[in-house]
Amino acid sequence: MAGNKRAGFKLATYQSSEGPRAGLVVGEEVFDAAKVTGKPAYATVAGILADWKTAEGALKKATAGAAKSRAKRQPLRKTKLLAPVPFPPTIFCAGANYADHAAAMARRQGHPEPADPHELGLKPWHFIKAGRTITAPGATVKASHYAKDLDWEIELAAVIGKPAKDVPLNKALSYVAGYTIANDFSARDRGRRPGVEETSFFKMDWTKHKSFDGSCPIGPWIVPASDIADPQNLELKLWVNDELKQDSNSSKMLFTLAEQIAQLSINMTLHPGDLILTGTPSGTGAESGEFLKAGDVVKVWIEGIGEFSNKIA
Repeated sequence: MAGNKRAGFKLATYQSSEGPRAGLVVGEEVFDAAKVTGKPAYATVAGILADWKTAEGALKKATAGAAKSRAKRQPLRKTKLLAPVPFPPTIFCAGANYADHAAAMARRQGHPEPADPHELGLKPWHFIKAGRTITAPGATVKASHYAKDLDWEIELAAVIGKPAKDVPLNKALSYVAGYTIANDFSARDRGRRPGVEETSFFKMDWTKHKSFDGSCPIGPWIVPASDIADPQNLELKLWVNDELKQDSNSSKMLFTLAEQIAQLSINMTLHPGDLILTGTPSGTGAESGEFLKAGDVVKVWIEGIGEFSNKIA
């Protein structure tokens, strides 16, 4: 499955002879973002996102003139792509945010199907994944020694493009610079503190569960929000060793991305480069009792964005 087919650009971080650089992906070619725009601050994706209001226009202008530009370019197929946001300030992850996943987990535990949280007066809730958990598309994730119950979770990830605080619902999406794909790898057997009773309020260990090295591959690039007509209507798929495991649509989110941004920004500022992982659909290992092992290859794909794979070691 190919990446985004729209005419325009995708924003990436690629490995150059000068080290990691922000790249402008136009068709099957990669341009150095700073050099093609003439703006040294755009050498990193963080620098671009910090100036997103101006940068988006500059990148679109560079894209329009890319074919005739004298700027050096390189073939995408020969370019090593890194995580598009290598060091996000914060990674916010929505918990239990797909109706199909919530229903499947309830069945697994012998509980009745959960009601729509809106009917219960509930708001979106998130946990935080450590920023240094980020890893690249195509990277090997060394985690089989760490977790026996290593799970996969494809997620649509929104990249914040300007400071957001106390954001009204109807303006929430205007704070999104673009979208990428995340795989929220989870160490299910590390999620409970050993020796702590099941009934204890303090039984959970979200750090060991979610923030081990390599537990957040993202990529392969950022597609500008202006190129995604509706983030609540995107197909998502995940395969393990070419076997389809997750096959859903972002329309099945319980809380929309706009609702999530509005809730997160209450008396807290979201910053450019922050990632919001919007939840995962049904088909996770936790639902079936099947988990990843060394040698497995996990591939993720989201409509309009692209695909990438990671191998488990």
